[in-house]
Amino acid sequence: MLLQLDADLEMFRDTTERFLGEFASVEEIRRLRDHDAGFDPDYWRRGAELGWVSLLVDEAHGGGSVSGNRLVDLSVLAHEFGRRAAPGPLITTNIVASALSAHDADPELLAQLLCGESVATWAHAEGATPGAFDDLTLDITLDGQSLVLNGQKRPVESARVASHFLVTGLAVGGPSQVLVPVDCPGVSVTPMEGVDLTRRFSVVTFDDVSVPVSSAVGELGGARAAIDRQLEYALIMANAEAVGAMQTGFDMTLEWALDRYSFGRPLASYQAIKHRFADMATWLETAHALSDEATAAAGAGSPDADELLSAAKAFIGDYGAELLQECVQFHGGIGLTFEHDLHLSLRRHTVDRALFGTPADHRRRLAEISIEREAAS
Repeated sequence: MLLQLDADLEMFRDTTERFLGEFASVEEIRRLRDHDAGFDPDYWRRGAELGWVSLLVDEAHGGGSVSGNRLVDLSVLAHEFGRRAAPGPLITTNIVASALSAHDADPELLAQLLCGESVATWAHAEGATPGAFDDLTLDITLDGQSLVLNGQKRPVESARVASHFLVTGLAVGGPSQVLVPVDCPGVSVTPMEGVDLTRRFSVVTFDDVSVPVSSAVGELGGARAAIDRQLEYALIMANAEAVGAMQTGFDMTLEWALDRYSFGRPLASYQAIKHRFADMATWLETAHALSDEATAAAGAGSPDADELLSAAKAFIGDYGAELLQECVQFHGGIGLTFEHDLHLSLRRHTVDRALFGTPADHRRRLAEISIEREAAS
C-alpha cells in the first residue's frame, strides 16, 4: 500500500500478515486445493476474531473501524489477502454483513457472521452479457405476505458453504435485496470450475423460491443506492487484492533475477531486462496509487468515486495481467510449473480481474460516466 498507515492500522496489517503467514502458508493453500469449501472453518473463525468481518458494521451491532476510515481498513486487509492468495470469502461476507447492519436486519445472523460461525454470500452478478455486469434480471414478485424469486445468479462465491444468500433482483419496478436461506425449497447450487486454488464459485438458481416479506433487506424497489455502495465495497476489495498479488509476483521475480546468473552475470544486470523491470515497477506503483486514491474517494463520499474505482479496476486488470505474465516469462520453464509458487498470485489476480466487471466493462462504464457528465453540463 502507498497509503501512510497510522500506528493502529499498521498493527492491524502486521497482525493480519503474521496470522496469514502461519495459517495460510503456501503449503496450506496447496493442501486446500481439494477442499470442498476452500478454507477451514476454524481458520475463518479465528480471522473473524481479528475483525475480518466487522469493519463495515456499525459499532451498535458489534463492528468498528481500526483507523476511523472503514474502507481504508478494508483495503489494507484485502491487500494482505492478495499478497498471500489467502483463502476465505472476504469480499462477499463483508458485503452481506454491511447490508444487515445498515438495515438492522436479522441480528442473529449478523452476530454469527461477526464471530465466524456462519458464512453468507452476495448473490448479485448474473454473468449475462459483456458490459452488463451490474444489470439485473432476477424477478422478485410480491405474493400476499411472501416474496417469490425466479432467476439465476453466477458466479456466487462460497455458495456451497453459505447459510444465506443476499439476493439482488427486481421487485415492484426497482432493484431490491432479499435474504434467502440456502435450504429454501427451489434453491439449487451447481459448482463451477475455477482457477484459484481456494475460492469456490457456483451457479445458484431460484425456481419459485418463496420467503416472507420480512426477508427483504431495505425497501422493495428502492435498493439502488445500497447496491451501488456494495459494488463500491466489492471493487475496493478486488482492486486491493489484485494489487497485493501483483506485488508478490513482482517481489518474487526481482529476487529471482538478482539470484539467477547467466554467462557469469545476474539476470537483473542486463539492460534489456532492467527496462522490462522498469515498466513493471511503473505499472505496479500506478496500480497502488489508483487503488488507494479510489478507496480514499469512496471513503470520503466523493462524486468521483465511481469513476476512480472503474479506472482502477480497468488499469489493474489489464496491467496486472501483463505484469504477472512477464513474471512467468522471467522465470523461464520453472515459472510454468505447478510446483513453483508464482502461479498462486497469477490465479488470484485472474479471478479478481474477472469479478465485478472486466477491464472492458469498466472502460465502458467510464465512457458512460463521461457522457452523462457532458449531458449534465
